[in-house]
Amino acid sequence: MAIPYKYRERTRGEYLLEKIAAILVGSLLLGIGVNFFLAPYRLMDGGLVGLGLLIHYHFGFPVGLSMICISIPLYIYAWNYGKSLFFHSLHGLLISSFCIDLFSEFKVYWELPIYISAIIGGILIGLGVGLMLRYETSTGGTDMLAQILAERTAINVGVLIFIIDGCIIISGLKIVGLNIFLYSCLTILTVGIFTSITVMKNGNV
Repeated sequence: MAIPYKYRERTRGEYLLEKIAAILVGSLLLGIGVNFFLAPYRLMDGGLVGLGLLIHYHFGFPVGLSMICISIPLYIYAWNYGKSLFFHSLHGLLISSFCIDLFSEFKVYWELPIYISAIIGGILIGLGVGLMLRYETSTGGTDMLAQILAERTAINVGVLIFIIDGCIIISGLKIVGLNIFLYSCLTILTVGIFTSITVMKNGNV
């Protein structure tokens, strides 16, 4: 008697296909969230995406390309530090950066209150990041830095991510101004909530 799919263990091939789909969908959600809801209002985010946005706002460089350039030193270190950490995040970084820059050419024709845009952008980015984390990949960057520092210093990785993201947000205060900074805090809170919800595992997922 055949075992129903939902009750049997996934094969390695099935898991790999699900992981590829998660990276693609997660990257698309990031691209849409950043370009359709954050960038039009100069809203910020934490982590590598936040650094890419700050460089974009200040110098006009593409967000995705900025993310890759910032990550090069970290990936060089990760290559020597731990190959698994390198490979688990490299594809997530490249595909998400590509999607973010791909959607940057699209024009937004709707006008939303900034707080609504901050929340929707946070939801989409949180879902995208959480989906990739469920399949052991990420956009790398500051999360990778936090993982490395956590193993070196024995400080909780969550605390390190909070500190790093806090420094990124505070550094952007002068660029975007106090009003946008406060709405950006709403975005970051929403990203954190929806990332946590998405990462929660049920059953074999």
